[in-house]
Amino acid sequence: MISLSPILQARLSQPLKIGSFEVKSRVLQSPLSGVTDMVFRRLVRRYAPDSMMYTEMVNATGLHYVKQLPKIMEVDPNERPISVQLFDCRPDFLAEAAIKAVEEGADTVDINMGCPVNKITKNGGGSSLLRQPEVAEAIVREVVKAVDVPVTVKTRIGWNDNEITILDFAKRMEDAGAKMITVHGRTRAQGYNGNARWEWITRVKEVLSIPVIGNGDIFSVEAAVKCLEQTGADGVMCSRGTLGYPFLVGEIDHFLKTGEMLASPTPIQRLECARDHLQALWEYKGDRGVRQARKHMTWYAKGFVGAAELRGQLSLVEKVDQGLAMIDQAIEKLANGYELKEEAQDNLVML
Repeated sequence: MISLSPILQARLSQPLKIGSFEVKSRVLQSPLSGVTDMVFRRLVRRYAPDSMMYTEMVNATGLHYVKQLPKIMEVDPNERPISVQLFDCRPDFLAEAAIKAVEEGADTVDINMGCPVNKITKNGGGSSLLRQPEVAEAIVREVVKAVDVPVTVKTRIGWNDNEITILDFAKRMEDAGAKMITVHGRTRAQGYNGNARWEWITRVKEVLSIPVIGNGDIFSVEAAVKCLEQTGADGVMCSRGTLGYPFLVGEIDHFLKTGEMLASPTPIQRLECARDHLQALWEYKGDRGVRQARKHMTWYAKGFVGAAELRGQLSLVEKVDQGLAMIDQAIEKLANGYELKEEAQDNLVML
């Protein structure tokens, strides 16, 4: 049985203040490349209407050279609160991109300084900025000057175990004008391996006056509460825990606001959500959306008899009607009394 300490409950009952902007939830949906498009954000918001959502990260250099805004930057005027995440190493290009993000409807602009992927870091973006704190500072200062919405930063604790520089780095970001920082408790070298080291989030919180958001290994309500209790963070950001499970942000948000655990969705409810996801991706992106839906569909298909077989089928789906029929058939089987059973391979934590 998990519970919030009175001190934590009192603090988290207040809106999250990001500079001049207020968010009525302390639980945020992380930007995820190839995942957090408008369709996915709508599904998460269905269960967490007050939470801050983030677009997929947008390449500021690429944006500079294109005439039309990329679809990953598209924001529904009704989806508030919303942040556009940008990445690059050029302060002027990032400032230019930030202006476009605000014109598109961004309530805040987030700078990615934590992505560990080689194709991003080798060009000076993402977590490589941990090794270039002066450049990172210049970026924040230029973006802050360019827009009238709060500028935030998402980063990691350091480049590797020998270069854990987050305390100095985070202070530099605050001094440069960042209004919030999200800290993923891993180094760039770790990628997504090992455990997130929340103790560094605690230390960041101790040296900053701006909000600090904890990120890394938030796969459940229990993990979120544990992170908040241990670190004193001002909120948590959910990342991989929402893959195939867009209910998570809402579950955590509900618990933090009420102290009550929501009932977990049944396999049928998860598949119904998968069906909505597939249908919406097809309506939004056509056949390309169906192909993009394959990974999402396999993430949903877990924890029931026949899930492994269904994952294999959905991973090859070509047409929306084909995928919908597969999901409908699985729902019908479950509705007709298939016994719920956790399959061994479904007990693995998704990395």
